[in-house]
Amino acid sequence: MNAIPAHLDHLVLATPDLAATVADFTRRTGVTPAPGGVHVGLGTRNHLVSLGGTAYLEIIGPDPDQPEPMGPRPFDVGTLTTARTVTWAISPPDLDTAVATARARGYDPGDIRPMSRRRPDGTLLRWRLTDGDTQHPSGLVPFLIDWGTSAHPTTSNLPTTPLLSLTATAPTPAEILPLLAALDTELTLTEGPLGLSFTVDTPQGPVTFD
Repeated sequence: MNAIPAHLDHLVLATPDLAATVADFTRRTGVTPAPGGVHVGLGTRNHLVSLGGTAYLEIIGPDPDQPEPMGPRPFDVGTLTTARTVTWAISPPDLDTAVATARARGYDPGDIRPMSRRRPDGTLLRWRLTDGDTQHPSGLVPFLIDWGTSAHPTTSNLPTTPLLSLTATAPTPAEILPLLAALDTELTLTEGPLGLSFTVDTPQGPVTFD
């Protein structure tokens, strides 16, 4: 069994059709993702599933109830043609220190910026994350997140499909591995076409999503 990456916070499954992808996840796993909330002004919303512990899966797609955003939607969901696992996030013990350490090691994970979304119950969640052009474009190097004083999404009684493995392929794994080390995390990585996949345990047995 593959090791779960250190400090894993969540995986991002992006889709051009949120309702269809949630229905597909439910059909394949027997578990229905819970509505997460709306990213106001960004044109997206999400559904969530716990992966066990403090890790979770975010299924994110366009929100048809919001007007067209001024800029591109998060994770470029507006340009996708099919659902795919686009990236992942880690939550280091100290976000600012982790960013400074990574930069000192030769990798800039991007500037830290604030984000928020409103849960269906009206609760406003606020967090900080790294974002910017300096992040590695492959999606295989995680972005960093700090939930601050907000309740972590996994504390809201999410349905659960325990994570069994997270793996990736890249044309040149040797390019990616030092960047993971700079962030004090790891990923099972082999040579091949660029891709990120995960396997979860479900009532219907293990299921893999690419």
